[in-house]
Amino acid sequence: MDQIDVQLLSILQGDGRMTISDLSKKLALSRPSVSERLQRLQERGVIQRFSATVSPKALGRDTQLFIQVSELKRKPEEFEDFIEQNEDVLECHRVTGPVSYFIKAAVSGMDGLRMLVDELIPYGNVNTSIILKSPVENRMITPIQKPTP
Repeated sequence: MDQIDVQLLSILQGDGRMTISDLSKKLALSRPSVSERLQRLQERGVIQRFSATVSPKALGRDTQLFIQVSELKRKPEEFEDFIEQNEDVLECHRVTGPVSYFIKAAVSGMDGLRMLVDELIPYGNVNTSIILKSPVENRMITPIQKPTP
């Protein structure tokens, strides 16, 4: 990955809908060159997908929270199947340490929170933390710069 790829990724993370033509102008490259770079970045798994960032609050999910699930009472596969089907769950990560899973969820108020917790209790111990503020969210990702010898 060269500096132009890094620039391309930075531009796309700011505006994933930018056209090949606009990208080629910003990068001072031909459209075929930009297309080839995009294709290569997708094939290598650097670009995983193009998507829109949607506000949960605008869709009626005004309460976001993190959930810790520990001491599973069922097989991890059963728990993960349930989580994959639950529309309140935005993210789920299996982690090391005393907690088995961290979940990010978005629900409709305290009633939504109560219903989600009630659904999770049969799977293990549940601890919730409501998100009050997100000072850093959806930060642009840049490659780690390796020191030059």
